[in-house]
Amino acid sequence: MRIGIIGAGVSGLAAGRMLARHHEVEIYERNEFIGGIAAARMVDGVPYHVTGGHCLNSKNSKVMEFVHQVLPKKNWHPVERIAKISFRGHLIDYPIEFSMRQIAEFDRELAFRMTRDFLSTSDRPAANLEEWFRIKFGDSLAEEYFIPYNAKIWGRHPSMMSPDWVDGKLPQPNKQNFFNGLISSEKDEMPHAYFYYPEANTQNAFLDAMAEGLEIFRGYEVSQLEKAPGGGWRVNGDRRVDAIISTAPLNLIPFLIADSPSDVKAAAGLLRYNKVSNVLWESEEVEATWTYFPESSTVFHRHIHIGNFLRPRLGYTITEAVGDQPRELLEAEGKQFGYLKRAVDFHVSDHAYVVFDENYSESVKKIKAYLTNVGIHTLGRFGEWEYYNMDICIEKAMQLAARLGDMAPENDAS
Repeated sequence: MRIGIIGAGVSGLAAGRMLARHHEVEIYERNEFIGGIAAARMVDGVPYHVTGGHCLNSKNSKVMEFVHQVLPKKNWHPVERIAKISFRGHLIDYPIEFSMRQIAEFDRELAFRMTRDFLSTSDRPAANLEEWFRIKFGDSLAEEYFIPYNAKIWGRHPSMMSPDWVDGKLPQPNKQNFFNGLISSEKDEMPHAYFYYPEANTQNAFLDAMAEGLEIFRGYEVSQLEKAPGGGWRVNGDRRVDAIISTAPLNLIPFLIADSPSDVKAAAGLLRYNKVSNVLWESEEVEATWTYFPESSTVFHRHIHIGNFLRPRLGYTITEAVGDQPRELLEAEGKQFGYLKRAVDFHVSDHAYVVFDENYSESVKKIKAYLTNVGIHTLGRFGEWEYYNMDICIEKAMQLAARLGDMAPENDAS
């Protein structure tokens, strides 16, 4: 079977590598580079992650087996995730619910209220994301941290958002673990408490290894998909394949398909996503790998201390803000942080994060039902319109490859 994959990001490359064992695979990538939002731009030998600080680990052993088959384990080094929160002029440990003792050092009353409210919560269904935070963490933690931080990173108030994305993305301690954190140094074991980064000091080493041996058409933008006579698909009118896997954004793919229904296009038009603007800085070396900023005193919602991903460590930091922000504003904003020394590069990413608003569930359901009906498989963060990390993208690619592995072509696609 000949399979066409739209997009050479993590999902497309992983699926292509798995399926190429038994099928003919060709990948269409509109850019001249591969890797999608996980790709790093190399600047003065430093990997500039222009859309988030991509790192790799997984609780799924099969995902890590695949990763280390692609790029052997000796070609990676482990990095401890040291995340901090800038909170009321102090740096405290992330996640905040395990930092009550630190908060008590500068505001005992606040730490007491956060503890009281957390231990008084009772589980029930949540109508929106704000309510979910209040139910899970109590009013004080919700109001002081979760609501303002999420309003900043999503560009809208959590009362206007769905809580569908949070499972597996946020640590959700139970009351016993929370209490243990009060009386001991116990911390939450997040999926990425430790992660792996390539010894080559760029995530591109893994992406390039996944791409090795695959037929990738770079600079090839898919603008039209149509059913081929006798079965299968025609891509841009000239390439014929038996099956299509799309990692292209779900809000765009219906407009590529000939004769797609108007209600499906309307649903696609309701999907929302965020752009992200960031700056790469030369900086002083700091302890953390990430620092989060929930407060309105800065437009940045986080700093990614990318230099700490590298071996040897270097003084470099990426400052990230939601939306299409001018470089001049972000460079001026950076002056309030003493450890940021010199702005080196700047980037605005288009599709960066899915927004889980009031239209999310119904719109995604309608579009996916249509694509399933016409026989197009969706995959990846924007292909499925989900908040997936690299490891989940690989896991979903495995699942799709398993479903397609035993399929025989309907017709000869030569």
